[in-house]
Amino acid sequence: MTRTTRILLTGFEPFDGENSNPSWEAVRAAAAEPPAGLEITAVELPCVYGRSRTALREAVAAHDPDIVLCVGQAGGRPDLTVERVAVNIDDARIPDVSGAQPIDEPIVPGGPAAYFAALPVKACVAAVREAGVPASVSNTAGTFVCNHVFYDLMHLIATERPALRGGFVHVPYAPGQVAGRSLPSLAVSAVAEGLRVIAATAARTNTDIKAVGGATH
Repeated sequence: MTRTTRILLTGFEPFDGENSNPSWEAVRAAAAEPPAGLEITAVELPCVYGRSRTALREAVAAHDPDIVLCVGQAGGRPDLTVERVAVNIDDARIPDVSGAQPIDEPIVPGGPAAYFAALPVKACVAAVREAGVPASVSNTAGTFVCNHVFYDLMHLIATERPALRGGFVHVPYAPGQVAGRSLPSLAVSAVAEGLRVIAATAARTNTDIKAVGGATH
């Protein structure tokens, strides 16, 4: 009998004055209808430095997943962006939900400058595109709470849970967030389908594909 792959999906609470966060809405929708062979648990993280890392580690300990896919909102991006690298720096352009605004502080003092995602990033992007949802590789996860969580996940894998695999995906605004604003958006249902495809691709793929995913700037 084929073993079910346990996936932990995390999204964030609303931040920066928004009433909703499409990352959490899409994660919850994806978990409600998981692909065959996958068991998906959805957990909402606080958009707060420090507390988000604690909540992530508690969720990993509680659910013992095979793969962790953290998801966050990247307002202004037009597609699902699968992140390639997390950097060891907090440099907040805006305060988090608690009002904290760390500037040029390491996430893990003495930790590596960066970690690559432990997912087949380009294979995931190709699969999402094939499913009809726009997607691309991203080479920066920013320096806000999303990168904070992404880096800590990769540090956890590197130092404590080597069998765990994980990464991060940024998603666009939902249509309701951009009413009256000239900004790109993507329906939560499309984002949720993209996350299902990424989860399924990560579960069955260990070696990434060779495909264009670089950037000149």
